[in-house]
Amino acid sequence: MWDSRLEETLPAVRDRIGRAVERGGWGGEVRIVAVTKGHPPDAAAAAVRAGLGLLGENRVQELGEKVGAVGRKAAEWHLIGHLQRNKARQALELFDLIQSVDSPRLARTLAAEAERAGRVVRGLLQVNVSGEETKGGYEGGEVVDALGSMAEMSGLRIHGLMTMAPWTAEQAVLRRTFGAARRLLEDCLRQVPAALHGSELSMGMSNDFEIAIEEGATMVRLGTVLFGERQT
Repeated sequence: MWDSRLEETLPAVRDRIGRAVERGGWGGEVRIVAVTKGHPPDAAAAAVRAGLGLLGENRVQELGEKVGAVGRKAAEWHLIGHLQRNKARQALELFDLIQSVDSPRLARTLAAEAERAGRVVRGLLQVNVSGEETKGGYEGGEVVDALGSMAEMSGLRIHGLMTMAPWTAEQAVLRRTFGAARRLLEDCLRQVPAALHGSELSMGMSNDFEIAIEEGATMVRLGTVLFGERQT
């Protein structure tokens, strides 16, 4: 089921990504983070067979089953949902990249747990550029100082920014949000270049990924457009 679905959806999605890259004019690779939230482990296994090497999950507990089915080293696993600090140690054992570093307390906890384990955790700083109270993450004016503080944490390396746009079909709103995130990343690269270990910009989901790419996304988090509506 999942293999045949991806045989149909993935080429179309890749074509849409390619066209959006051309329209945006930013160049560079745009990578798909295949989000299997709410789908069974078989969906994640099919994604790997289809060549999707980045898999995203929202919850630590849901990932355990999928790692068991797919294999820890078969893909690069990204946490894209909010992480509770009491689950940080477990998350470090399962995820290769934490896309949702959304507060100073979480950053300190992740860094401390990584240092305890003798490793370094890779993350993206989650930013709220839409101004929505329901969205998590750092506000634009906080980001440079936050990155400066995190640069002193030996257990944490920030590789770029992640953001979520409002749930809307209004292209002007989406474009304004994604453009603001891109400009914020550019400001950070100018002001605190040593605090960033990459220039990733994770933004865009199934309903708005083409606009996100046109505005400079390097990663898009895609679930429904690949796998269909969630089952749970």
